[in-house]
Amino acid sequence: MKRRQFLRQSTQATLASSLLPLAASALPAALPTTAPRSPAAQPQDKDLDLSERTIADLQTYLQSSQGSSRRLCQLYLDRIEALNAKGPAINAIIELNPDALSIADALDKERKAGKLRGPLHGIPVLLKDNIDTGDKMQTTAGALALAGHRAAKDSFVAKQLRAAGAVILGKTNLSEWANFRSTHSASGWSSRGGQTHNPYVLDRTPSGSSAGSGSAVAASLCAVAVGTETNGSIVSPSSVNGLVGLKPTVGLVSRTGIIPISATQDTAGPMARTVRDAAILLGGMVGMDTADALHAVGQPNRMITSTIKTNDYYVNKLRPDALKGQKLGVEKSHLASQTAAGELLRQAVAVLKAQGATVVEVDVRSAVAPVGEAEFDVLLYEFKDGVNNYLGQTNAPVKTLADVITFNKANATKAMPFFQQEILEQAEKTEGLGAEKYKTALRKVVDTSRQALDAALKTDGGLAAIVGITTGPAACIDLVNGEYGTGPGFAGPAAMAGYPHLTVPMGNIHGLPVGISFVGGPYKEAELLGLGYAYEQTTKHRKAPTFRAVIG
Repeated sequence: MKRRQFLRQSTQATLASSLLPLAASALPAALPTTAPRSPAAQPQDKDLDLSERTIADLQTYLQSSQGSSRRLCQLYLDRIEALNAKGPAINAIIELNPDALSIADALDKERKAGKLRGPLHGIPVLLKDNIDTGDKMQTTAGALALAGHRAAKDSFVAKQLRAAGAVILGKTNLSEWANFRSTHSASGWSSRGGQTHNPYVLDRTPSGSSAGSGSAVAASLCAVAVGTETNGSIVSPSSVNGLVGLKPTVGLVSRTGIIPISATQDTAGPMARTVRDAAILLGGMVGMDTADALHAVGQPNRMITSTIKTNDYYVNKLRPDALKGQKLGVEKSHLASQTAAGELLRQAVAVLKAQGATVVEVDVRSAVAPVGEAEFDVLLYEFKDGVNNYLGQTNAPVKTLADVITFNKANATKAMPFFQQEILEQAEKTEGLGAEKYKTALRKVVDTSRQALDAALKTDGGLAAIVGITTGPAACIDLVNGEYGTGPGFAGPAAMAGYPHLTVPMGNIHGLPVGISFVGGPYKEAELLGLGYAYEQTTKHRKAPTFRAVIG
């Protein structure tokens, strides 16, 4: 089995049947929690068009005489009501936080008292529904088997964001179990949340398991959102939704309180409409968490997290001339690709050179191609171990992966209307992390991927980053056959190595966005953000979605 077959996203919300004839079970129900409404918005609130607003724009509003976090949150709630289950019905959000407005009130009081926590103070954010929040919202990974589960406490990431002043507005839909359930799954579909749609063209996939976060940010249903990735699930939905997405070095951002797939590849990361906003959000997420095994080891991580005193650390590294004098590698198979995405990459390389970068060809994909089977084995073993550990420490209605499988079989009509759970069943058959098969596969995956990237990054005396096509344009949603690829992608090497991977809008194909990848060595997030920022400021490829029903 190839890696693309089990995690195809690496490469929708009631909608009128005349536009998208999806089966009824693919359509979302109303949001399970309705946030309380504030008094009618004042006229000046209506003048604030939330489309494409940056965090800086929103802070300017919050600092104005008429601005408040409560009003801002209400404006986003109004936009969610208009676009999530009505209108284009993108179905990106699975649940709203009933306490959002009261949290905003408390932050407004702090602002009036002169206490500002940083650039995220009062800013509404959304979290993927596999990230624990110790509040009235559920954490379910989109699975009916976990419906009703409320975490006892915040994940480390949620705790950090609250401390930074963010308002957690709600949870986003995702590919169920982060798309680790079936080889024939459709990205953005979950048994609890239904199908999320791509806001650029509604019959197209939002891609990746962080599909709801991608669609929500693209449609300006929030300022920024948090996604999670094992292999492609931040960068792929960011690419097809015209976003900036960053998969950090594994271990930089805590995984405590996040429903896992892989102890060696999982990470949360920021998804935003601009590089600056992604940098701000990343700064609000990082911190030292000794409960995460990868935080407890590795001097580079301890050193970096200790230097981040405020959540504008990464923003201070952004410069419009960051490409000047840099040496970059470009994945040669992508550069030679005779696809529309390949042509976009060739245009992007010309921009990089015009901005003062030297670009050389490297070959990473062929070096890591042989480890697809081994990676799948690693994820099977780590998924069972991780899920059993997570469920065993919660009040969830199921306590083990075996319980989940049994639940799905007993509720197959609702839980498995389109595709089955063969990956869950394969994972359940694994023997544990002490098995020699697991240890051998893990060594192969880590050694091969890191050696390939390290060798490429050392080309010609050292490269600042390797660039490539993040993934092809969004495929059509296919609930019968599952998702299919549309061109070359670059998620795998960095995912398997645990190295950082940034995607930035590179252009579009028939109105469908495509991203350019910047992959660097471990803990090089600031450098990658700088390169991406310089490219973004030169090209300005990000365009707001228009919610077309189909291509043409």
